[in-house]
Amino acid sequence: MNATIQFKDLGLKDYKETWDYQEVLFNQIIAIKSQNRKEAIQKPTPNYFLFVEHPHVYTLGKSGHIENLLISEEKLEAIGAKYYKINRGGDITYHGPGQIVGYPILDLENFFTDIHKYLRLLEEMVILTLAEYGLKAERSKGETGVWLDVGTPFVRKICALGVRASRWVTMHGFALNVNTDLGYFDNMIPCGIKGKAVTSLNVELGVAQVSMEEVKGKLLKHFVALFNAEIKTKIEETTLIL
Repeated sequence: MNATIQFKDLGLKDYKETWDYQEVLFNQIIAIKSQNRKEAIQKPTPNYFLFVEHPHVYTLGKSGHIENLLISEEKLEAIGAKYYKINRGGDITYHGPGQIVGYPILDLENFFTDIHKYLRLLEEMVILTLAEYGLKAERSKGETGVWLDVGTPFVRKICALGVRASRWVTMHGFALNVNTDLGYFDNMIPCGIKGKAVTSLNVELGVAQVSMEEVKGKLLKHFVALFNAEIKTKIEETTLIL
């Protein structure tokens, strides 16, 4: 078992380019696991965790409905946004500048083999991070992600989750709205759930900007603690670097 996680902040990066990079890392882990089944000596599988911001993009998960994207291809082009149907779970979501997107590409057999627990720990990482800013964030029964004022008419979502897992290897992840332009959410039904508002950390705190680097540091701190992991801040040179 290998509890070391190689971490990299990709900065602002195109969604499709980053998706392809995730696939490289994901397939690398799958290949090692397949080879291990044939060998007496087992090679440790690596784990990765990426932070990234994307230019404006809408993505639709495997169980999603295109009707939840409320604008045409022409309007997408007019607002400078792209659209992709992708291989994660969940419905539609938006990524854009001012949003911290996290992609853990883990071999869960290095940690635990429980997808439900994995999702709950990602949510807990965000809940603990927001608590450091004085916000009481929580889960909403039957819905993934992190929410505020659950059970009230003012419920609103601040973090979306959508993952893919195969042979206990994960990809995709979470998107936390920090300084996000919330107007882009008006072009979709967030996660396919009608009547639920979306918010961001800077809106909740009533400030123009929140330090993205500060939030990333808090997320990473809680991630390491929850997964009982060790972070390595340089991805091995044998791995494709964006």
